[in-house]
Amino acid sequence: MSAARRKRAEDDAIGHLGFARVDHDRARRCGFPEVILGRGKTPEQTAAIFAELARRADRVLATRATPEAHAAVRARVRRAVWHESAGAITWRRGAAPPPRGLVVIAAAGTADLPVAEEARVTAELMGARVETHYDVGVAGIHRLFRIVDRLRAARVVIAVAGMEGALPGVIGGLVDRPVVAVPTSVGYGASLGGVAALLGMLNSCAAGVSVVNIDNGFGAGYIAALINDGPRRSRGRVVRRRRQGSP
Repeated sequence: MSAARRKRAEDDAIGHLGFARVDHDRARRCGFPEVILGRGKTPEQTAAIFAELARRADRVLATRATPEAHAAVRARVRRAVWHESAGAITWRRGAAPPPRGLVVIAAAGTADLPVAEEARVTAELMGARVETHYDVGVAGIHRLFRIVDRLRAARVVIAVAGMEGALPGVIGGLVDRPVVAVPTSVGYGASLGGVAALLGMLNSCAAGVSVVNIDNGFGAGYIAALINDGPRRSRGRVVRRRRQGSP
C-alpha cells in the first residue's frame, strides 16, 4: 500500500469533530466500538460523538451520562435509549441477535445498583445473556446461598460491593468460574470512598478473583462479556487459521 493510500485509510478510520477524534476502527481491532465517557463532556459534545459513531458502528454506548445528554443525543439519533439506573445511553442498528452464554451479576446492597446496572447494560450490549441478583451481601449471607446454583451456572460472575468488599471473595470460594470484583464507593468514613473495598478485594485469598477500579461497572461488564464470549471467539480464530492454511 502506498503512503498516500495508507494515509487515506488512516484518515477514514477517524471521525474528526474538532474537539474529538472518533476511532471508527476500534470495533475491528477490539471487537466493540469506541465507548463514550459522558462525564466531563457537554451534552452537545456527547451527542456529536454519539451521532458520529452511529454513522458507522452497529452499536453505541455512552456511560456516566445525564438526562440532558440523552435529550441531545435523541435529537440526532432517534432510537437512542436512556438507561436511568445505569446512567447510560445505548443505540443498536437493527434487532439484537440472541444473547450468548451467561453472565451473572451479584450486588451486595441496593446502594451498589448504579454500578451493577452499568455492568449489566454494557455486557448486554456486547451480546451477553445477563442475570442479576441484587442485595445479596454478606451481612445477610443466607441470601447469597440461595443463588449459589445460579452463580455456578454462569460463565463469569461479576460481584459488586462497597463497605469492606467481602462479597467477591465469598463467591470466589463457592464457584469454579472467573469472578470480576467491582469495589464501589459506598460506605462510611473509613471506607475512604471505596479504597477499603478495593484493598479488600485485591487481597482476597480466593483464587479466580480479579478486580477492576472503584465504581467501574463498565470495565467489569466489558471484561465479563469478553470472557463470556471466549468459546465463540476461539472457534472463530481456529476457523480463520484453517482458511489461511495455518496449523
